[in-house]
Amino acid sequence: MSTYTTEIDVRFRDIDAMGHVNNAVYATYIEQARTTYFRDVLDADISALATVLASLSIDFQRPVELTDGTVTVEIELADIGSSSVTMTHEIRTGGEVVAEAEATLVSLDPDSGEPAPIPDEHRSTIESYHGI
Repeated sequence: MSTYTTEIDVRFRDIDAMGHVNNAVYATYIEQARTTYFRDVLDADISALATVLASLSIDFQRPVELTDGTVTVEIELADIGSSSVTMTHEIRTGGEVVAEAEATLVSLDPDSGEPAPIPDEHRSTIESYHGI
């Protein structure tokens, strides 16, 4: 199964009063990775698609500090349903896992706002990329 990987710079603004990346910023790292995944894998602008984040869970392993410089986010496909995609994420720095996350995205009908089938071209690209 193929994994999508992207690097994200740790910014000074990510750091909280405790001197490490604030826990809420991990969701932003995952969002940034998801945005580049859509761009690189699906050749799509995520903001132009009727897709919403239905759930996100993050398990923290250790703090990330500004001196770490970058985080690497790895995305794997956990499940693809008729209208939803669940992805797992590993956030690493210096080769060490610092957090693990799972996110579920739901495709929507832009007019009704109700769940809609994932477009066939996106489904086939996702399945092909991840070797399904």
